[in-house]
Amino acid sequence: MSEEALFRSADLIEPGDLVLYHGSIRTHHGLWIALPCRCSNCTAFDELGLPMSRFALADPWGELSGPHHVRRTSVTRSTACG
Repeated sequence: MSEEALFRSADLIEPGDLVLYHGSIRTHHGLWIALPCRCSNCTAFDELGLPMSRFALADPWGELSGPHHVRRTSVTRSTACG
């Protein structure tokens, strides 16, 4: 199995992947683009090497402002990612 196939099979999320958000903000449930959250808190956790990966979600159509600080458990990779 190639490294990319192994990565995908682990259901890991890469920046730019389409994800389905199913977190606590019900009005935002649905399809988003996952990006690393770059707020000061999330950046500090990342710089310290703490496993607190959080996402900022972007609207694929550019119409809505998405949620930030989203936990990995609140998103699922879309099957459109292959």
